[in-house]
Amino acid sequence: MQLPQRFSALPEYAFPRLRALLAPVPAGGEVLHMSIGEPKHRFPDFAMQALVEHAAGFNKYPPNEGAAELRAAIARWLERRYALSAVEEADILPLNGTREGLFNACLALCPEQKNGKQPLVLIPNPFYQCYMVAARAAGAKAVFVNAEAGNGFLPDFAALGAAVLDQTAVVYMCSPSNPQGATASAQYWRELLALAEKHDFKIFADECYSEIYRAAPPVGVLGVAQQVGADPERVLAFHSLSKRSNLPGFRSGFVKTGPKNIREMRQLRNYTGAPIPLPIQMASAKVWADEAHVIENRALYSAKFDLADKIFAGVPGYASPSAGFFLWLKVPDGEQTALEIWQKSGIRVLPGAYLSQGGADVNPGRAYIRIAMVAEIDEIERGLLAIKSAISPPRGI
Repeated sequence: MQLPQRFSALPEYAFPRLRALLAPVPAGGEVLHMSIGEPKHRFPDFAMQALVEHAAGFNKYPPNEGAAELRAAIARWLERRYALSAVEEADILPLNGTREGLFNACLALCPEQKNGKQPLVLIPNPFYQCYMVAARAAGAKAVFVNAEAGNGFLPDFAALGAAVLDQTAVVYMCSPSNPQGATASAQYWRELLALAEKHDFKIFADECYSEIYRAAPPVGVLGVAQQVGADPERVLAFHSLSKRSNLPGFRSGFVKTGPKNIREMRQLRNYTGAPIPLPIQMASAKVWADEAHVIENRALYSAKFDLADKIFAGVPGYASPSAGFFLWLKVPDGEQTALEIWQKSGIRVLPGAYLSQGGADVNPGRAYIRIAMVAEIDEIERGLLAIKSAISPPRGI
């Protein structure tokens, strides 16, 4: 049995592909996983206490629209974080992980046609793989827009021209970006909002890495949208506790948008979705209300990136990211380099081409590896030193 045609041509997913690449070759040292962006820092103890306190909620079906306590906590966080005024709790939909929302929003909101043609979904390249599958599931055509060093690792959607933009229904935009750690400025968001208004498309802003940054907090799309008076239905902002609070297993996130979008997403979930279990919702409300653990978490990442700056000082291709928890390291060939690092040291990193679309010569991730900075700092130091040794030419060359 084969998948439906719209899914049959999907490329091999990144991590099975990495396993297949490395499996024939013995590890050259103690194995250290620096390929998967799974947070390893300690999550706040009070989250588990809250989960136990509300454990009786596992005996109930969770409310489809999300618990009032959770939506209120998220609304207050948005007001504090982005200086938003009077966020409507009804305009927030808690999500069973933001992947659910990023996928289902496209199903719920992407039309069957745009100006009489198959709709387009614009996707940064490299990208989170969920975006591409969501576009295909919605019957849209995915258009990959390269985000390379020359444009600050931010896709230039305006350069696509009016014909493409008029056919566009949805633009996925990740800031801080995965894998490069680039952040959209207020001006970038303003220009994208203006394009959305002019060409009538929606912006799906994936801001899951927004709380992991080095200096200034990244600008959020909702704050800029409020400043320019943008139509709230134009913008969907997605956030998560996975990175902010080291709780990927909670599968707890949310989307904030206009009431019509929320209504359409809720209606789809009525038939197909699974809301977050109620005890996790109640514990999540406590987590969104606390910033102390987020500040501590951010400091741990900052220390790791300071270490990376020191280790890779003067190494060609190294650039220190402003946000997120990945290094996007330029190398001659990402796949070959990942294999060599594994063979020499036992360190697993991800070839950048596995996160991108394009042929061998035009894939914007081909000449990069992604290094996840999620382990404890002593392991990070061991891993980075081994990577530097593996990619550095022998002395005298």
